[in-house]
Amino acid sequence: MSDIIKIIIPWGSLPDEILTNIFVFLPIKSIIICTSVSKAWKSLIKNSTFISTHLHHSLSKNQNLLFIGLCSESENQKEFYALHNEDDAYFTQHARFDYPYNRKYSVVGTCNGLLLLSDDTNISFCLRNPCVGKLPKLPSHNITYATHGRFGASIGFGFYPKTKDYKVVRVVTLLGNFDVGNTRPQVEIYTLSTGQWRMLRTDLATICALIRTNPQTFINGALHWVAFRFSDNNIHNFVLVFDLGEEVFHEILLPDFRGHRGLISGTISVYRNSIAFFQKGNDFLHISLMKEYGVVSSWAQVFSSPLDFFGASDSIQRALGFRRNGEVILKLDGGRLISLDLETREIKDLRIMGYKKTIVDYYVESLVLLDQQ
Repeated sequence: MSDIIKIIIPWGSLPDEILTNIFVFLPIKSIIICTSVSKAWKSLIKNSTFISTHLHHSLSKNQNLLFIGLCSESENQKEFYALHNEDDAYFTQHARFDYPYNRKYSVVGTCNGLLLLSDDTNISFCLRNPCVGKLPKLPSHNITYATHGRFGASIGFGFYPKTKDYKVVRVVTLLGNFDVGNTRPQVEIYTLSTGQWRMLRTDLATICALIRTNPQTFINGALHWVAFRFSDNNIHNFVLVFDLGEEVFHEILLPDFRGHRGLISGTISVYRNSIAFFQKGNDFLHISLMKEYGVVSSWAQVFSSPLDFFGASDSIQRALGFRRNGEVILKLDGGRLISLDLETREIKDLRIMGYKKTIVDYYVESLVLLDQQ
């Protein structure tokens, strides 16, 4: 019988490459605990290279978490957000986080585990990674009521992979001398790496106006909003797109709604690797999918129904977004959230009650911001 030789290697002497390969497979809570084991481990884990490696691993392991912003049913109606596991047949809750402030902040968007929170006026912002407990507040921006008078602001949040930087974009329509046919919005950009706001050249902005309450959508390296402007005595509706890398605007035409004139009320949502358009009227909901991103001819209407499609007591209040399997999540009167298969029309009750500001977005747990002071 051959001898078995046991070789014990102290953890402290393992190369960083091996430690990295071990750490990335640990739950985030365990990784954070590891930062307290030694200075060497803390330095490795809080390094931006490891944080990027961990993010890449999290994105590739396909843990399908769906972010849902909600509100408790208690008397104080406290807001919170929950992560739900889409791979689970019962859509179980993976984690829950409370809002960090008592004042009214809402989630504007999510990206790589980060949340951008804004107050009701889109004036005060902060970033949050609930997994690591970081909550940096953004500095004051350039355009305020004191400097520019009345304005309306729409916000976008995303990530530029080439520079590995996060950007907040604020598209501001000045209302003092507003002319929807000739006015370009003011645009200011915050980058996490610099911690500062800067103004985009005014001539680079598109002549248009945005509806402030409409949410933003981040997909394929660009931000998307529904916008409009007057052109040839008509209202021209379109998707305003801002490329975070090149920092330029371009437009995508909306689906052709035959016979419709005037302002189209609707929102843009992420649909797999492309976008969708929700158009809601007083008594109907239309859902159109862009089957091939950026190709206007690929728009296809996949759902058109009166709001009482599920019955008068369960009318559709609004469409919130999509699950990764392509099912759309709808909020019904009374707050109940359901998932609808657009092909089979099969309905699943998610057993979740939404509220006025409920949002739905894809989510990945990450260590982003862990290296921030």
